[in-house]
Amino acid sequence: MKKIFSLFLGLCSFATLAQNLPVSFKNGKTSVDVSIGGKPFTSYFFPGQDVLKKAVLFPLISAHGTTITRGYPMAPRAGERVDHPHHVGMWLNYEDVNGFDYWNNSTNIIASLQNHKMGTIVHTSIVKQDAKKGLLEVAADWIDNDGKGQKVLQEKTTYVFSGTADSRTVDRITTLTAVADQVLFKDVKDGMFAIRVARQLEIPSNKPDVFTDAHGVETKVPVMDNTGVNGDYWSSEGVKGEAVWSTRAKWMNLHGEMDNHPISVTIFDHPSNVSYPSYWHARGYGLFAVNPLGAKVFSNGKDERNLTLKKGESVTFRYRTLISDRLNSKEELDKIQAEFAAVK
Repeated sequence: MKKIFSLFLGLCSFATLAQNLPVSFKNGKTSVDVSIGGKPFTSYFFPGQDVLKKAVLFPLISAHGTTITRGYPMAPRAGERVDHPHHVGMWLNYEDVNGFDYWNNSTNIIASLQNHKMGTIVHTSIVKQDAKKGLLEVAADWIDNDGKGQKVLQEKTTYVFSGTADSRTVDRITTLTAVADQVLFKDVKDGMFAIRVARQLEIPSNKPDVFTDAHGVETKVPVMDNTGVNGDYWSSEGVKGEAVWSTRAKWMNLHGEMDNHPISVTIFDHPSNVSYPSYWHARGYGLFAVNPLGAKVFSNGKDERNLTLKKGESVTFRYRTLISDRLNSKEELDKIQAEFAAVK
């Protein structure tokens, strides 16, 4: 509880730029809707494994009402990419846990992955809600064999939501505890904390791309009309554009213009996370991810991170996401990073 209160204080410190607005929750059968200042921000969405193979935050809406996440496959919009159906909203999972793939699992698995061993993250309960602190605590189980096998990990996740007149912030603190005798997170490319952004925030591309996962499965991403597409990455280390992929950074910013005004999305790493500052799995086609366990791929074999937990052992991942309806300066983002880093 002391750690969660510290997170709350950290968010209050960040909000010195403008006054924090009240957070409210509305509980539904398969969701918890989150509003800030009376405006919809997101929903903690857990429709069950017949719809999604994990719980997600979806959609993500800026303070000025702009939806910054891709709609497909839950709420498709015209002109969007329809690749990677497992990329939904904001989520946390991993490609190889005891040989089971939790990242690529969906209800629309491509043919080349039909015989692949998949894992499912099953929402189990809403543990706690505290609107005054913007706090939502949930629990889930990581279950192998597509949700029909052994419980491998127990998850406890705390979200802390806040917002001002021109920003929305969410901290995600996820603790994974081994239930199986041994849990191995094998060093692979696809993970860990991610957002799939709207088409407008992609980097304009004039060439098709083919991406290959750890099992050699290829996904083709075609050339599309770039009208209105104007996203660009920028890291705490000064790296820009497509070049940020596989680099390490304390924070990563994606910015562009949507609905005729600037949009800025920044993910902040935390010093307590494995591999800090982490490797970034940030792609021009709209996948914005940070993967602390994919060192071997990102470093071309110079580094490796195979994380093993014995039964009862835990690992915690902490990330902050800031969505602004304006561009943020490096000084501002460095300050927020320092405030987040001070949260224990």
